Amino acid sequence: MSTKKRKNEIKKSKREKRKRQKVKIKNMSFFDSRYQYISTKKTFGLCDDEPPPHKPAYLDENDGSKWIAIVANDSQIEVKFVALDHSIKLLKPDGKKEDRCSDGLLQYDTTIVFVELTTATHKNWKSDKDDQLRITISHFEKTKESSQYQIKKAYIANSNFRVFRPNYQSRMDKFLNDTGYDLRIQNRIVI
Repeated sequence: MSTKKRKNEIKKSKREKRKRQKVKIKNMSFFDSRYQYISTKKTFGLCDDEPPPHKPAYLDENDGSKWIAIVANDSQIEVKFVALDHSIKLLKPDGKKEDRCSDGLLQYDTTIVFVELTTATHKNWKSDKDDQLRITISHFEKTKESSQYQIKKAYIANSNFRVFRPNYQSRMDKFLNDTGYDLRIQNRIVI
């Protein structure tokens, strides 16, 4: 085979691979998870039991001792929580699976809230969780579903750091500027 033909074959193969990846991304739904929970309670929690770290996060209405994030739903509207980590596959541009994904998302009315749950106390816990949210949001924004939401938020909830700290503001401003999502670093999510 001539060099020119070989180059054309490689280009064609790359185009077809990109096309397949785009189809996979388009067809992927963040709401097709079998790990969906719905609550209309005034207060409920989001949990992520570890170890082992390979179980999806979940919504809990009863055992407050397990709650990493507390959801305040005073209007008692229907709120859906969908576990993402360990239940949805996000693909990198090269077709390989992403190493990290957010723990889940909350959805109600025209609002979507991506949530990262942690109990970490190491120095870089905010950066690690910020990265996971960015990866997941980036994939979500490539779907048709993303245009259905007028209000877009993200939370990093850490049960060991319950109170908002003013020094988080620059990180939250940068996140909003980069992603279009309003980031909060606190474990209380107000609906």
